[in-house]
Amino acid sequence: MLAALRRRLQSWMRPRQAEHLPVRLQRNRIYILPTATGLFFGLLLGTMGLGALNFNNNPALLLALLLAGAAQASLIAAHMQLSGVVVDAVAADPVPAGEPLRLRIGLGALDQRMRRGMRIASGEAHAHVAFDHTGSTAELPLLTERRGLMPVPRLALSTVQPLGLARAWAYVWPDQSVLVYPAPEAQAPPLPTPVGDAGRAQVTRAGDDVHHLRGYRAGDAPRTVAWKASARRDSLLVREYEQHRSDQLLLDWQLTAGLPYEQRIRRLARWVDDAEREGRRYALQVPGQPSIPIGLGAAHRHRCLRALALMPGEAALG
Repeated sequence: MLAALRRRLQSWMRPRQAEHLPVRLQRNRIYILPTATGLFFGLLLGTMGLGALNFNNNPALLLALLLAGAAQASLIAAHMQLSGVVVDAVAADPVPAGEPLRLRIGLGALDQRMRRGMRIASGEAHAHVAFDHTGSTAELPLLTERRGLMPVPRLALSTVQPLGLARAWAYVWPDQSVLVYPAPEAQAPPLPTPVGDAGRAQVTRAGDDVHHLRGYRAGDAPRTVAWKASARRDSLLVREYEQHRSDQLLLDWQLTAGLPYEQRIRRLARWVDDAEREGRRYALQVPGQPSIPIGLGAAHRHRCLRALALMPGEAALG
């Protein structure tokens, strides 16, 4: 019931829908409520004031009024901690589904006031904000459950400074999404057989070109020992021969036929990671999207995993 009541209250608070960044926090969207410490402090002041009036104790009454004034000033100070803060941008590097995504939130301000004790939260995730006159960048860990574009949730900026008697907070709801890669298959078969330009499988075999010299290992053939170089170095060196093979792979959707739909996507994602790890050039071909040509590197990996992440769900295919 408390969770349902909280969601109902949030639906009444600004903003009520996603908004484009940057967003400035103005006074009409900053909310303040007393903390548990503030409620106890208010009860203590009320008791002190009633006792002072009952016994006609002017010093005690003056002290209660001074403390009440300080509490009121702390409410204004808490409000001013958030007033004028600007949420400039949000971004995140893609991660496989199931891993925490580090959402980076860029914060700034229109004035030079120092702001302390700020934190940003979304659900159970929260992070402290080290804010100075130049702004700040906070990182908020978010849970990911499925591949694709994940909308950025509503973010809450809050503070209990300076006295901890009240909590001031404001919501920001960026109209943005972040990319989540498909989770790679945990136990996947080896990479498919390389395919040459003519479409025939090519056999991997050792060539005759020397690649480099390395130290001798037990079991190396004597004919591979570089005797002249070994004599100069006073240690056995062995010729390391290049492996001439086709490193061009075609990661085709048809190679995963017979598997459930989502597992086919996860297997291709695993093959993309394996090909990158082994330095094998690869292409990707999935239905409904243009084929991604042969390539290698971080940008190529991102392009392939993005294509897999944005594939329609099985229910959408009907």
